[in-house]
Amino acid sequence: MQIWRRAFTTSVARLNNNATANIPPTALRCAQILQSSKAEGPCRLEDQEVKVNGFIRSVRKQKHRAFAEISDGSTIEPLQAILNPEQATSLSTGTAVSVSGIWKACPPGKKQSHELQITDVAVTGASEPETFPIQKKYQTVDFLRQIPHLRMRTPLQSLLARFRSECLFQLGNVFHSYPHGGFTQVQPPIITSSDCEGAGETFTLMPRGAAADDAETEHFFRSPKYLTVSSQLHLEAYAAELGNVWTLTPVFRAEKSDTPRHLSEFYMLEAEANFMSDLDALTDQVEYLLRDLTRRLYDTAAGKEILSIKRTGEPGQEINPKEAEQSLRQRWSVLMDGPKWHRVTYTKAIEMLQRAVSEDGASFEHAPTWDGGLQLEHEKYIVEVLFQGTPVFVTDYPKAIKPFYMAPSHIREGQEGQSEATGETVACFDLLFPEIAEVAGGSLREHRLPNIVENMRQYGLIKSRGSDDSEASVPTEALYPHLSPTEDLGHLQWYADLRRWGSAPHGGFGLGFDRFLGYLSGVSSVRDTVAFPRYFGRADC
Repeated sequence: MQIWRRAFTTSVARLNNNATANIPPTALRCAQILQSSKAEGPCRLEDQEVKVNGFIRSVRKQKHRAFAEISDGSTIEPLQAILNPEQATSLSTGTAVSVSGIWKACPPGKKQSHELQITDVAVTGASEPETFPIQKKYQTVDFLRQIPHLRMRTPLQSLLARFRSECLFQLGNVFHSYPHGGFTQVQPPIITSSDCEGAGETFTLMPRGAAADDAETEHFFRSPKYLTVSSQLHLEAYAAELGNVWTLTPVFRAEKSDTPRHLSEFYMLEAEANFMSDLDALTDQVEYLLRDLTRRLYDTAAGKEILSIKRTGEPGQEINPKEAEQSLRQRWSVLMDGPKWHRVTYTKAIEMLQRAVSEDGASFEHAPTWDGGLQLEHEKYIVEVLFQGTPVFVTDYPKAIKPFYMAPSHIREGQEGQSEATGETVACFDLLFPEIAEVAGGSLREHRLPNIVENMRQYGLIKSRGSDDSEASVPTEALYPHLSPTEDLGHLQWYADLRRWGSAPHGGFGLGFDRFLGYLSGVSSVRDTVAFPRYFGRADC
């Protein structure tokens, strides 16, 4: 055993040494070089030769010298380089280069502290300057969305990609270190049998070339399947054994919403906690996780760049950079260190909105009514006016406007589920943020078999026995509990099975990951938080 350990340790050390030896010490990222100049004390790279691989962001050619900005995506700040006219001859915006030079301190008074005095330039990928669509000037977000394969080369888009990467890394730490036992990351399927949310806005899978008239009689998976709109139902299966679980997966919704808040393909952060029977504990859990994530991001390089980047508006829209930065910092501060987020029941929120109309002169396109649900204008008024910009959980919505799997409010101790003035409510919440309104939603799940079967019946999810699209027709002699002889659970039988064979109270939530990133980064449209946005009418490449 000792011999094996010595041999293994020696092999690993040799491997690491060889790997390090194969990396030229001067092949650095722009972020590494610039950071060395900002560190306290002498710059360790000053007067040293360094090598950089990147793209020309801009080049300015003069008679005796040329100036270039080089970027490699590692930081939003470009590397300033000085070249002679001969070296700059073949350079233009977008050119891929490998350059070497001496990292020199700039004279006092210059904008940058150091610059790269180029000694060698190698063009690794030429760019056509006349046709390259991204120039060093203001370009609208609408224009950039038309070239998603190239807009990543703009400073903000590359920063958003790095910020997303940092969020993914920190999310693992947040869930792993959750103080009450942590969460296990799982990978639920993307191809599913059911809608989950019940809205019918699904993309149906069909093999390429399948004839439309054959689709009803012969399916690749024996019956229709869809791209998932939520991983919640499968997370409940994971949680039944693993306890607390989480996932971050793409979800797909075929809603024809042409708004800056919606995408047809987006990422959903979802979590499920077993032995969870209190809605207040669930909202506390969500608040803790999001606060912890924001605090961790604040100390990262990408987070600091997000908070310091200069903002510009659309043409004709003036934005004060200092005010924009202060506003974004305040947004982060509320998430990290602000007071405990508010909780208000749906019924109370409706009463507050109605009072705002009758007493304060508030005006809404849609009148707030208990049966009508909350519109976007209502959500924004609640969080921005009634609760003065502090995040708020709206809880206990009417059962009639929520999915079938939610537990009734009266399952909570001391909470009545219905009254003569309103109606039955369910133990759920929507989390509202300023400007973007709903960012997350969750609920306690109905874990009792008779109740979940009755819910399915009320929502029209139980099939008639022997129907063509039923996957799991049950023989009469083995009738499923709480079903009549003419009823069949169809593709949802597996979900009922979770209750049939040992189910504990549980609950969970889903958060629009792209929408949350947009909120933290100050980007007004969720279409600009993803590299290749898919939304109604657009999926360009």
